[in-house]
Order: sequence, then structure tokens, then C-alpha cells
Amino acid sequence: MPLVIGVLAETAPGERRLSVVPDVVKRYLGLGARMVLQKGAGGPAHFRDGDFADVSLADTAAEVCAQADVVFCVQPPADDAVAALKPGSVLIGLLQPWSSAARAQSLQERQITAFALELLPRISRAQSMDALSSQGAVAGYECALIAADHSPKFFPMLTYAAGTIRPAKVLVIGAGVAGLQAIATARRIGAMVEAYDVRPETKEQIESLGAKFVDTGVTAAGAGGYARELTDEEKAKQAERLAKAVAQCDALITTAAIPGKKAPRIITADMIARMKPGAVVVDMAAESGGNVEGTVAGEKVWIDDVLVIGPTNIPSRMPVHASEMYAKNLFNFISPFIQDGALALDWEDEVVAGTCLTHAGEVRHAGVKQALGL
Repeated sequence: MPLVIGVLAETAPGERRLSVVPDVVKRYLGLGARMVLQKGAGGPAHFRDGDFADVSLADTAAEVCAQADVVFCVQPPADDAVAALKPGSVLIGLLQPWSSAARAQSLQERQITAFALELLPRISRAQSMDALSSQGAVAGYECALIAADHSPKFFPMLTYAAGTIRPAKVLVIGAGVAGLQAIATARRIGAMVEAYDVRPETKEQIESLGAKFVDTGVTAAGAGGYARELTDEEKAKQAERLAKAVAQCDALITTAAIPGKKAPRIITADMIARMKPGAVVVDMAAESGGNVEGTVAGEKVWIDDVLVIGPTNIPSRMPVHASEMYAKNLFNFISPFIQDGALALDWEDEVVAGTCLTHAGEVRHAGVKQALGL
């Protein structure tokens, strides 16, 4: 029997992405797999059921799970879908591994082999599988557009009959994938851009995009490509230097987040109070607590005369390309282990072992296990 791959419709509020796209489906079929898609799953991402040639359609998530040996999702499936997974089957997606001990235990009890893409080792070989990076690029692009859309000023320089309008000044905090994309997008629109990151190695990347690096004299280079948490003394020094740059900008975009942890508070109420009237703040880390004091996830809040925006599930604002990027990440992760239409996982492979959340009735990831108290 060929490997059966199931694709679920997303149930999280506001989620519009899909875990496969028609072009990638063809590649799975070429490997000898069979695919089952929940009816209407692609609708929110503007894909029709008819776009998926040679794919079986199922009415419900339970029907997909009953047939599938491997199940794809974007966000964690609903509890009833998890309960419908075949014992011993494989679940792959952005499973938010740190957010729910109950979900981890449910997967464990059902003998599900679950791969959470947030746990993917940050090694060169895994870059093409890195869904956090691909979706972060979408989020950074969108945050720059949100800032431009809400700014009372032109982003680019504008010359008209009566004179010249100076370009807006944008400050981006955080120069990971999302921050760099925000920088590049704001620059393409024509803004003057400054950027800051606690990792000194990002200075060259920031400047290569045409932005000016804000040097606060604080470095927080950490393990695995992520920033470490700053000491109280370092935070005070950082805040003092940042406050001046924040006060001078017309739009502020913050992108500093650490997977599985509360977002670091970087921008204080005092900094907001010193910003220009009409300035816009877009806090990309709103869902994990926010980088900005006063951010409300999913809301637009006026603090005096500064607009603070806390967008959530930002990649879903651009579901066509976000789905395409995510689908390719999934394919690059699992396809090396599909041989002659069957799945043969290599547990000696550091990508497989490092990304595994649950397998054979136990929570395999030590960090998640400790964080959830399992």
C-alpha cells in the first residue's frame, strides 16, 4: 500500500494558510505517495478543490485522519482531529510545542509521531525546511506595509509643484529574518531606515540593505542563532541609547521574539511618550507578549498621539505565497524519507531527531518536556 498523506483544513481563528499547494502535491505523487485533502481546505488561501489534480477529497478532518499515514497541518489540529489520528501515524506542522501539555500528552497517548517545525535544528542543511524563517519573511514584509498604511506621512521622498516632501524615518528593532525583510520592504517603499539588533553580527546585514545600524553598545549574541536574554544593566543601557532613535522615527517596527518564550520588553511607555505625534508602532511580537509596553494583541491602541498596532497571525494576511513557502518547507523536510512510496524515517538524522516532539508513546524533545513539566 502506498503512503497516504492527509491535509487538514485549518480551524484556528483567522488562519488562512494551507500546508500544501498544487505544484507541491505533484511532487508527492511523483514519489509514489497518495494524497487526501479535506474538502474546502484550500478556500481561505484561494485554492479550489479542483486545483488539486489526482487528490482524493474527504468531507471531514476525521475522514482524512482515518486514512492518512502522515498528516500535514499549519497550526495544531483541533482536539477532535488529534483524537481521530491513527495510532502510529505521523503529524507534521507548526505545533506550538511549548503551549500545551495536554496536547503533547494526547499525542503521546495515541502513539503519534509528531514533528513540530519550531524545533527544527538551526543548521545549514535545514534552511530549506525552516518554516519559522519563511513565515517570518512574510511577517516582516507585512509589518512594513502595515506601518506604511497607517502612517500619516509618505514613506518615500515626494517632489511636487510646491516643493519636496522628505521621506519618513523608520526604525526596525530586531534583524532576524522578519526584521531584515521589514527593512528591505521599507527601503523599497522609499523610507529612510535605521535598525537595531543586540547581535553585533547583524550590523553588516542591516547596512547591506541600505539601512543605518543603531549601535547601543550592548551585545546579546546567543546559542543557535538566537539572541540571549539581557541582564538588567544591559537592558538599561540599551534602553537609554534606543530611546533617542525611537523619539526621532515616524514608524517603529519591532520583531524581537524568542520561540517558546515571552517576548522581551524593549520599548517602554516613556519611549512611546517621547515619540512624534502621529507616529506608528507595529509590534510583530504581540502574540507572545509584545516588545512594546501597551501593545494589545490583535488591537490598535492609541497611546497619547501614537498608534500602537499588535497584529496577530501575520503570515495569514498573505495566504497564497505564505502557503507556497510553507508547503515547500514541509516537502523538503519529509521527502528525503519517502522511498518507493513508503515512509522510512532515519532516527540517526539530526533533523528528524531534533524536530521530533512525540514518538512511541513519549515526549522526545527534552526542552519541551522540561518546559511543560512532563
